[in-house]
Amino acid sequence: MSFDNAIAALSIDALKFVKDGQVIGLGSGRAATAFVKSLSTFLKKKKINVRCIPTSLQIKLTAEQGGIKLIEADQVDIVDIVFDGADQIDVEKNMIKGGGGALLRENILISAAKKVVIMADKSKFVKKLDRAVPVEVHPSARNTATKSIKKVGGKPIIRTIERGYPFVTENGNIILDCDFGTISKPQQLAQKIKQMPGVLEVGIFSRKPDVIYRANTDGKFEIIT
Repeated sequence: MSFDNAIAALSIDALKFVKDGQVIGLGSGRAATAFVKSLSTFLKKKKINVRCIPTSLQIKLTAEQGGIKLIEADQVDIVDIVFDGADQIDVEKNMIKGGGGALLRENILISAAKKVVIMADKSKFVKKLDRAVPVEVHPSARNTATKSIKKVGGKPIIRTIERGYPFVTENGNIILDCDFGTISKPQQLAQKIKQMPGVLEVGIFSRKPDVIYRANTDGKFEIIT
């Protein structure tokens, strides 16, 4: 049995946090996609009205197919709740996000949210963050940002797509995937990178989730609060 069964189950359980009239942020990725599909069925069944903000075209298309009402982030001041995934989570609940390239929009919503619900499979949980950190950079700052990141101990590589072309975010920027080895002080590292000219966002999220779902391979899940 794979994580997929547990993710399907937790996406249904997470619906208990959805209330009538909410503004909901929708993250990107596998877990978020499963949640959006469950949300669509739930809204039709319960006849609840919510407005949702997608963080990527991928999740926007999924939500549109499910008949979910969508708005843009700049139409509201506060987001009631965000449902999202994570690429890695440490014991202090720091996260690395941005594997799908939507880190800028995801962080905007998470920063504005009253409540954050994260859904991830067991393999994403670690003692300390150690995977490559996505850094969204303006194309004109590619060389200067690369040099600056190397100075703070990183090994940046430009993210590319299948044919070798640079991956371009929906905001028109590039992503440097930066290997820092084991990250002992994630928040301090994120602040250093954010101060570099041309850096738009860093995939180290210091906002601690209010609820974390951990999917297991036996088809079950745990809730961490």
